[in-house]
Amino acid sequence: MIRSLRGRLFIGLTTVIVVAGSIGAVFTYKWAFDEAIEIQDSALIEIASLAQNGALNASPPVPEIEENAQVRLIDLGKTPRGTPEERRLFALKDGLHTANWKGQSVRMLLGTRPDGSRYAAAQPTAVRDDTADDMALRTLLPIVALMPCLLLVAALVIGRSLRPMLRLAGELDARSADDLTALPIAGTPTELHPFIISINGLLARTRYLMDQQRRFVADAAHELRTPITALSLQTENLKSVALSKVARERVAALKQGMDRTKHLLEQLLALARQEAIPAGHADMPVAELDRAAKEVVADLLPAANDRGIDLGFSLVEPLTVRSEPTMLGTVIRNLLDNALRATPRGGKVDISICRADDTALLQVEDTGPGIASSDMDRILEPFFRGSSPEGDGAGLGLSIVKRIVERLGGRIKLENITGHDRSGLRVTVRLPLLANSSVAAAICTGGD
Repeated sequence: MIRSLRGRLFIGLTTVIVVAGSIGAVFTYKWAFDEAIEIQDSALIEIASLAQNGALNASPPVPEIEENAQVRLIDLGKTPRGTPEERRLFALKDGLHTANWKGQSVRMLLGTRPDGSRYAAAQPTAVRDDTADDMALRTLLPIVALMPCLLLVAALVIGRSLRPMLRLAGELDARSADDLTALPIAGTPTELHPFIISINGLLARTRYLMDQQRRFVADAAHELRTPITALSLQTENLKSVALSKVARERVAALKQGMDRTKHLLEQLLALARQEAIPAGHADMPVAELDRAAKEVVADLLPAANDRGIDLGFSLVEPLTVRSEPTMLGTVIRNLLDNALRATPRGGKVDISICRADDTALLQVEDTGPGIASSDMDRILEPFFRGSSPEGDGAGLGLSIVKRIVERLGGRIKLENITGHDRSGLRVTVRLPLLANSSVAAAICTGGD
């Protein structure tokens, strides 16, 4: 069973064209054949008219009047004579007849001259049929040649008629996952309007559900942040209270849980804020990528020193991109936070900012264990922490980075660093670079 609409239309039109063409060809052949026979009968009448007026005379042996047509003029005399066939012909009335002459079927016109002598203009029916068949076939040639042309035109018309549908499907495929704007109806065929209206209704319902989900996540995270902050303050106050060793261990575990919950709520709020911003926002301000990175590094440097990790820049150049400064800060902070969590004590985390053609390239490299190859395809999914999760991360940091980078028109790539003397993870973020950025910026050695 053919499921393709294009295939169904083409087969349907092909069937109609072939059947109609075949029926037309049969009738055309029959009409052309009969017309050719009538023309040859008219030729016999003209020859007989000349013979009757004395313009043509036949004497034995009977000469051929027309070599190709094999038309012969037979003189039958004034009285029956000669062979039995000649006698039978003499007995026929004047006019067109089909009879046998010298062992073959002939079409002949019998007539009588003013002097009473009779004659016959004869032509073999086989020759007449061959001539008529040739003329009829020549008449069919335009129809036979037209049918392939009609099939080609039908294919072109079908393809052109379905082009708006294919263009609409291409536009839907090219959209980002969070682009739920309605499809335009103007300029589309009226047959597609019910389909487009149904899709727009589905997009509107999906957008409504997604907005509800975002509001719920943001409201829940916001409402939970206040009691979590209060609990964190209470655990901080317990430090000044004289407690036993067991109680202090339990308080430390409680504080660690509070910190993890607080970090999760902050990530959920950041995720909700980023999803609320339309992708490709036209009024997006500009921000200095190097400045945002320096501010984040300054904030995280004390924590890195406490863990004995060398955090710093291997290369930094002044570059400007179109983004909210807070969005850039979130990207850099999440990348560095993940790198610091994965890097063991005594390790190193390097950040590079440089120009790569028309993009601003941000790279973060650590000396941790990297990511398992089986987890690489899913590591950017929300709440996915890998097959061997470490630390108190929520699995949202890289997912938030991916969403922000895509909304800024960039892309992100993760790759493990392998070598005989080192390991780690390299995260490369590419963002569209503004034209007024430094042209003399250095070129990064890594990336994709």
